[in-house]
This record gives sequence, C-alpha cells and structure tokens, in this order.
Amino acid sequence: MTGFVEYDRYDALGLAELVRSRRVSAEELLDEAIARAERVNPTLNALIARCYEGARAAARSGLPDGPFTGVPFVAKDLGPELAGLPMTMGSRYFSRYVPAHDDEFFTRVKRSGLNIFGKSSTPEFGLLPYTEPVLFGACRNPWNPDRTPGGSSGGSAALCAAGVVPMAHANDMGGSIRIPASCTGLFGLKPSRARVPSPGGAVGDPNVDLGLTRTVRDSAALLDAVRQERGLFYQAPPPERPYLEEVTREPGRLRIAVVHAPMLGHGVHPGVRAAVDDAARLCESLGHTVDIDEPAGIDYTEIAYALLLMFASKISLQLGAANPLAGKPLRRGDIEPPARAMLAVAHAVSADNLATAIAHQRSLAIQLARFMERYDVILTPTLAAPPVRIGELALTQNECLQIELLTRIRSRALLRKAARDISARMFDWLPYPPIFNLTGQPAMSVPLAWSEDGLPIGMQFAARYGDEATLYRLAGQLERARPWRDRRPPLWSGEAASASRPELPA
Repeated sequence: MTGFVEYDRYDALGLAELVRSRRVSAEELLDEAIARAERVNPTLNALIARCYEGARAAARSGLPDGPFTGVPFVAKDLGPELAGLPMTMGSRYFSRYVPAHDDEFFTRVKRSGLNIFGKSSTPEFGLLPYTEPVLFGACRNPWNPDRTPGGSSGGSAALCAAGVVPMAHANDMGGSIRIPASCTGLFGLKPSRARVPSPGGAVGDPNVDLGLTRTVRDSAALLDAVRQERGLFYQAPPPERPYLEEVTREPGRLRIAVVHAPMLGHGVHPGVRAAVDDAARLCESLGHTVDIDEPAGIDYTEIAYALLLMFASKISLQLGAANPLAGKPLRRGDIEPPARAMLAVAHAVSADNLATAIAHQRSLAIQLARFMERYDVILTPTLAAPPVRIGELALTQNECLQIELLTRIRSRALLRKAARDISARMFDWLPYPPIFNLTGQPAMSVPLAWSEDGLPIGMQFAARYGDEATLYRLAGQLERARPWRDRRPPLWSGEAASASRPELPA
C-alpha cells in the first residue's frame, strides 16, 4: 500500500486542518489525488486536462493561507476562465483555446488555498444533462460505469464521488450542480443569483458557480470563501453569519411544501416518487410541518420555451460577441447537433421574443415568491428518474437529421415552432431543477435515497431568494439524521477502504 492512506477519512476542511497542523504536507495530498485520478480515470473518463507539475510547484512554494490550504481541486471545463489550462467547453471549436487570466471566481478559489491540478469533462457548452461530448467521449458514473454521472458538471461529480478529490468545481445554469449531485450521491447547492462572481453578468442570466462536495460543511465553507457582496445587476441579501456556522445550527420548525407533479416534464419514476415521500416523512420526523402543495397558475409550457430561448441566446453569445476566438471561422463539424440547433433558434429569435422570455422569467419569480410566503422550503425530487444509461438520452440518427433540416430552414416562424416542440420534451428527465435557476432561488440536491439496484437518488430542497442559511441548517440536520458520507461507489479510487473513520476536526 502506498500514498497517504488516511486521505479517505477526511473531507476538504479536515485535510486542510492536517496541512495546517503539519501532519501531512500539501505535496503529499496532491500526490495522493493524482495517483487516485490516474487509477480511476481510464474507466471514468472524467479528467480531460492535467497541470500536475504546476500544482506541485504551487504546493512546494506555499499555497495561500485559507480554509482549504493544500486541498487538491479540479475545475470544470466550462464557466469562469482559468489561466494556463485549456478551456474547450467540451467543444471541438474551442479545443485549442487557453485563457490568459483567471476570472474572479477562480481568483477567490485560489485565495482559499485550493490547489487546482486538472479540469473535468462537460458536455458541449453545458447544454445537456449528461456528459458525453464528442471531443472527449462519454464520462461515466462510479456507481455504475454504464450510467451517466449527469451533467453538465459530470466530470467533477465522477471524480468527487470516486474519492479523487473531496470537492470539485461545478456550475449550474439549468441544474448542472444538482443533476450530477443526484446521479453520484453527492451534496450540491446552487447559490442564489449574484451570490458568487460569475462570468457574463447578463440581466436574468440563470448561471451560478460553486461546487460538488461529500459533506455539507465543505459546501458551506466554499461558499463563504467565494461569495461576493453584490453582483453587477443583483444583490443577494447578506448572510447574518458565515454559512459554515449554519451547518451545525438547528433549523427550527420549517414549513415544507412537497411538490409531486413534474413542473417541466411529463412523469416521475415510481422509485423516485417513493423516495420523495420517504424524504417528506424524514422531515416530519425531524419536527417540520410538511404539506403536499404546488404553486398555482404557472404556465410551464411558456417557462420551458423561455429556458430554451435563454440557452440559445447564451450559445449565440459564446460563438458571437463573447467569442474569445473571434475571427476563427465556424465550420459545420466544429459543434455538435444540439449546439447547431440552439444557434439556429437564436438566429430566429427577435428581441421581442427574448424580452417575452425574460418577462415570463420575472413572472415565475414573483409567483414562486408568493407561494413561499406560506412555506420556508420546497421539496421535490432532483430528477424524474435514477441515472440513465450512457447514450440513452443521446440524439437518435433521425433527430440529428431533423436538426440538420432545422439549420437549413429560412422561415423564422417554422424555426420558432420547432423550438417550441423541442422545449416541450427537453426537460423530461429534469422537470424540477431549471425552475430555480430562472427564479434565482438557492436550491440543493441532498443524497437521501438509493434505488433498488444501488443508484443514488437526490432530493431537491429550495428556499427563498437569498436564504442559503436555511438550506445549510436543514442539510446539516439531514446529514446528521441520515449520513451518506460513508457510502462509497463500487469504483473507488483508494487502494483500500478504511475500517473506521474518526470524527472530523472541529
């Protein structure tokens, strides 16, 4: 047996405490993480860029003194720019792009002491809820390599769930933190809009960055490390105290609404339905008031269409005005069919169409805020079904041909009709998470259930805008009541499992 065998016993805060007390060095932690990555990545196909020597040099020269000093970390290949590492966004078009600077999010990540040693796989432009980019191939789930780890933060989720790193970067435009958290048995919280610095800053932009973790307290400490006082267009209410402190505080008696009906999709797997009812009973046993309810008067068909238009406009922006490779021609084979379809839709959308979509977004936020005058938290499944098989959600040959036809249509009316048809079915597996991107509310996926064949099933909890504190208090309570940290997938990166684990350092 080689390496730092106690690595499995600690979360990120625990490992950092070991570094501070000189019981282990940052170099030893990095070597262990690299060995683990190389051990499982041939199967997972999750790590798509490496900067091992740069990370070793950073560990030797001394990392910043922060809450995570010396802890190995991977960055998702999408979102904030990170100097010196490729940023392909899962696309062949950007396969040679290497940013020259760090966006503010990663400036704060590095300031916290995290040591970035690689980048994780993502679907092209983060468009899909599974991670199977043509550029790198399918990323796989350590609970069952035949299943997806979800998307778009699938690579980060696979590496974290397999024990390579205690936490990893993720971002979320339509569920991309919570979807892979559900698929891989991790904790994932999407903060409120404007809580953390994110690239873009467009009015109504539903994207936000944070991470995937195996413990609630690591997520809270990461949010403490990267949060900002105000965004460019929005300002989230400041927290009363550090989020890390909230994790050990009792949440009090919460009013929880359980939403059974799929918001954007067309059905829920029976096993998932049973799991959400079990989670509701768990919440009742912890002293909370739980009611089955749902917000009334929301036209989810229009909401799905609004989401699609926002995704399309984001792709158009990435390949147009915000393209760091401006001047490089976009050839037919440079992007995959879903991105080509989004680009075609964007070209058919008028300013009035986009303004209507934003109006629907604002109306949804108002309706959800009114609903939450009666409740502190909304409980839903994270996904409509357990992790699907690799390739199960991929476009069929016929669908690819339809997209090719779509890109050749010159009629804007026909393109908009096709876009409505696409939006009507694109959220069937994820009928709940995108709603809270549009409203800007914080939402988390908590690993509270497993399917009969041993696959994770996450439960989503959403709170009022700006109220991450309630979610962290509830998550801490749920973690104590039904611990998940000792659950390990069959594909685990450690050489041997520890027989027991000590208490985490205070």
